[in-house]
Amino acid sequence: MTAPSTPHALAAPAVAAITGAGSGIGRALALACAGEGMAVALADVETEALAATEALVRSTGVPTLAQRCDVSRAADVEAFAQACDDRFGGVDWLFNNAGVAVLGPAWTATEADWQWVLGVNVLGVANGVRSFVPRMRARGRPAHVINTASAAGLATLAGSAVYSASKHAVVAFSECLAHDLEQAGAPIGVTVVCPSLLPTGIHASQRNRPSTLSDTVAPAAAYDERVRQGMAASPIDATDVAAATLAAIRAGRFYVIPHSQTGGSVQRRMNAILDDFGKEHPQVG
Repeated sequence: MTAPSTPHALAAPAVAAITGAGSGIGRALALACAGEGMAVALADVETEALAATEALVRSTGVPTLAQRCDVSRAADVEAFAQACDDRFGGVDWLFNNAGVAVLGPAWTATEADWQWVLGVNVLGVANGVRSFVPRMRARGRPAHVINTASAAGLATLAGSAVYSASKHAVVAFSECLAHDLEQAGAPIGVTVVCPSLLPTGIHASQRNRPSTLSDTVAPAAAYDERVRQGMAASPIDATDVAAATLAAIRAGRFYVIPHSQTGGSVQRRMNAILDDFGKEHPQVG
């Protein structure tokens, strides 16, 4: 299967909707879209951080909407989509950006770890697509869906089983979404963003974890230190990722892979998969 094509990059977008807009890449995307003169709809589960981003975006002079939204809850996302319709008449660019993480050996992950991470990282994207894409199709205008995955959605690393599983799902979902939209003849492009570690607040995402899903893997200092070192060593920041993402949308590119080292990880994984095709396997059946 070839990489999905995204031939419908929007020349003159009017409205962007961004989940996980309270900090990190989400805030940078909001400011980048505001810098393009777009109206910006912001959503986040963390109200104080959301308010801070709203103030920054409003200071640029563009129309702004901010709404608390738990993306793992379909009703919250639907309410956000409806608010965008009511205020702006619809959305041209949808950024499904909200994300959380847990670290630890695969066998130690709790049921609550899986429920929380998959709920935000995977269902959050699915809920966004389910609520916004039918509205985009009904409008009939060129539009774009941007899903934030991770380099962990293209390769794997010890201690990241739950997070990597969720981000691999986002990449696959995004690829299928692009194929589906192309087959349907919809003028809607898709881009998936796959950054490696950079300075954001995702390492502290437990701050927004529901108390009902508080049972989690025991902290592991080695994994936490690896994350801190990776963030500190990153040659790019959230603003760089936002700029690369907007450039990719305008160029109609599907993958955004801002860290150069990700290429080596992907190459090693693909080589291991392709190498297996040259092996002798026992006949089955």
